[in-house]
Amino acid sequence: MSSVRNDKYFYDFIPVQINISEQDYTSILDKFPPPILEERYETFNLDNEVSGNDIKATLLLNEFSIEKTKTDKQYVKLKFCNCNGIINAKIWDNDGTLERYIPMLEEYSLFDVNGRVEDYRGHKSITIFRMNPCNEAINPSTLIASTKQDVKQLTVELFSYLSELTSPYQEIALTAMEHFWEQFRIRPAAKGFHHNYLGGLLKHTVGLMRISRYILKFEENVFQAILKLIHRIEKAHKDELWANLLSDRPGSSQHSFTWKDTIDHLYTMFYGMAKHKDKKPNYDLLMVSILFHDIGKLLEYDHAGKGFEEFSFLFPTADTSSLLNRKQTGIIMDELGVMVGHIPYGVLLLAKIIETKGISVTIEDIHHMSHCILCHHGLPEWGACVKNPQTLEGFLIHFVDFLDSRYENTEQIK
Repeated sequence: MSSVRNDKYFYDFIPVQINISEQDYTSILDKFPPPILEERYETFNLDNEVSGNDIKATLLLNEFSIEKTKTDKQYVKLKFCNCNGIINAKIWDNDGTLERYIPMLEEYSLFDVNGRVEDYRGHKSITIFRMNPCNEAINPSTLIASTKQDVKQLTVELFSYLSELTSPYQEIALTAMEHFWEQFRIRPAAKGFHHNYLGGLLKHTVGLMRISRYILKFEENVFQAILKLIHRIEKAHKDELWANLLSDRPGSSQHSFTWKDTIDHLYTMFYGMAKHKDKKPNYDLLMVSILFHDIGKLLEYDHAGKGFEEFSFLFPTADTSSLLNRKQTGIIMDELGVMVGHIPYGVLLLAKIIETKGISVTIEDIHHMSHCILCHHGLPEWGACVKNPQTLEGFLIHFVDFLDSRYENTEQIK
C-alpha cells in the first residue's frame, strides 16, 4: 500500500507529488521525528491592537540598543517577540529609566511588559511604561513564531526526495541529517525577511526542492521551465500592482510588492544560464547543494532552544565552554556565527560530513557542490561568495532560492 500526495505550490503552478509506501512513511518519521511545535495559545498580537490601547503582555526579548532622537534625547530601542512574530518597542529615558533597565535587559530575556500601542505611518510599536523580568523557563515554541504548516508532511516530503538520490549524493544527504536533524527540523531560515520562524529552514529547503523538481523532472526543457516560471511571476507582479491601485491608499503598502524590481534580475540570470544550454544538469548534485545551501544557518543564528553541536562538530578540539553560559533570546544573529556567515559554514559542513563518513566523491563534484553553496545568493552585493555562478547548477540554485524566499511572503499560511 502506498501513500500518494498530490498538491500544488507556487501560485498552484508547481506540482508536488509524493508516492511512498506506508512502511517507508512510518520509517521516516521513526528515524527522523518531526519537530514538536506546541499549539499556540491566545496571546498578545500587536496587529490586532489600536493605537492608544494600554497593553500587558509577556514577551521574549530579541535585542536592544541605546539610541538618540534628533533633539539628543536618549531612549532604548527594543525588539521583542512572541508566537505571533516581532514586536518593536521603545523606552524613553525619564528620571533615570535607562540606568534602571539596562542591567535588567542585559541579564534577562523574558519580561512582563506594560505599555501603550503607538502607530506611526502604519507601523505599530509599543511605548513601554514598566516591565519586570520573568524567571520562568522559556518555551521557544510558545514564545517564538513557528510555521503553521504540517511539519510531519514537510519531514516526509524532504526524506522522500533524499531517498531518490543515487550514491554518493544520498549518503552525503542522509549523513548530514543524521548529524543535524534535531536542530535542522526546528531552526529558522532568517532573522527577518523570509522564513523567520521556527521550522522555517525545513520549509524553505523543501520549497527549493519542489521548484527544482518541477524544472528538472516535470518539464522536458530546463530553459522552457524557467521561462514559464518567470512568466508566472510577471503575472503575479501585475496582480500586485492592480490590487494596490484598487486599495484605499495606493502606493502606501510597499511591502505587498513581492516581485518589485525582480523581473530584470531573473532575465539577467536566464541570459547567464543560457551559456550552459548544452550542459545536462546534475539533479542529485543540485538537491544535495540545496540541502546544504542554508544549513550554515544552524551556526549563523541564535535563539532560545538552540543547541551548539554544530560548533563542536566543525571544531572538535575547540573549547566551547563559553557557549553554555549564553543568555538566549528570540531569533538574533549568533555573535560567533555572524563572523563567518552561513554560506562559508555550508561549505565547511559539506566537507566535514564527507570526511567524517569517509564518503568517496570526485574532486570535481565536491567543487561543484561547494560552488552552488557559495553562489546561491547570486550576486556579491547580496552575499554571494563568488562574482557570478559559473555552472548550470549554480544558476539554478540561485534561481530557486530567489523565487522561494520571495514567494514565502505571499503565502497566507506560512
